[in-house]
Amino acid sequence: MREKVSYTAMKFGTQRDTEIVNRHYDEQLQGFGQRVMDWMRQLDGESPYQVTRLEHCLQTATRAEQDGADEETIVCALLHDIGDVLAPANHSQVAAALLAPYVSEKNHWIVRHHGLFQGYYYFHFMQQDRNAREQFVRHRYYGACVDFCERWDQASFDPDFRSQPLEYFEPKVIALFEREPKSMF
Repeated sequence: MREKVSYTAMKFGTQRDTEIVNRHYDEQLQGFGQRVMDWMRQLDGESPYQVTRLEHCLQTATRAEQDGADEETIVCALLHDIGDVLAPANHSQVAAALLAPYVSEKNHWIVRHHGLFQGYYYFHFMQQDRNAREQFVRHRYYGACVDFCERWDQASFDPDFRSQPLEYFEPKVIALFEREPKSMF
């Protein structure tokens, strides 16, 4: 049986209890990349688009790679819509939170804001402001997020596009999540 902490409220915790929790935390980090891959597979289902949500992500990552993006950016392109599995109403923020301890500030910002920036292509059909992204026009990553959406994200709904399979990207995903996570506290 797994070792348990002695407390029923954290304020009564001890050094030993913290060590037990930290060991569990370290175990949870092991294999995290594989769990992320499993979540990605959940995007491979019915979709209103001409491709599955998984295929959309594969196309986005493939386009990023074809444009010469670095490996971290390619993984972010692959995972940018992973939040659809857990929180469709705020998928961008969920994907960004998942990636935050492992990626650059720039890539985190792009993933976090891509949903709003994508709105440029369809918000006006929903009686919303398609230029809502303009609130960030002075942000240093504004142009990079516009480019991410224009070159890779919005263009990746093509059933005739030949994307790399998910297995192709798996080593890149695993490597990203094997990095030492930045402290988020």
